[in-house]
Amino acid sequence: MNSKELVKYFYEQIFSRNLVDEIENYVDKKCNLRVGTEIFPIGLDGMKKHISDVRETYPDFTIQVINQFSEKEYVISEIIATGTHKGVFLGIQPTNRKLTFTGIDVDKVENGKIVEHSGAINTFETFIQENIIKI
Repeated sequence: MNSKELVKYFYEQIFSRNLVDEIENYVDKKCNLRVGTEIFPIGLDGMKKHISDVRETYPDFTIQVINQFSEKEYVISEIIATGTHKGVFLGIQPTNRKLTFTGIDVDKVENGKIVEHSGAINTFETFIQENIIKI
């Protein structure tokens, strides 16, 4: 599986189907989170916690990769994510609505595993559009 296929499979199958026991096959144990120019080590436990936290808010959360681009070891994925808002998110009480988000993920792949992750998802744009929060 090439890097684009690996990242797509990770999001659409492993993340979307909550297969946390298989994460170590796709994510390096020394995986980092990149936020701007800062790097934070998260490892496998951090990635598992991230998926668990998303599942607490959106138990049926799924990701569809609609476009991908790669350059050297980086894979950029344009995604559409959906999930039913059933958990508290930053103090926002559950709405029980099925929500759709768009986003971009940037993953660095080395030796067949994700070693660095960054990205952005349009959470607040969706909440505003759905009148869950007002500006």
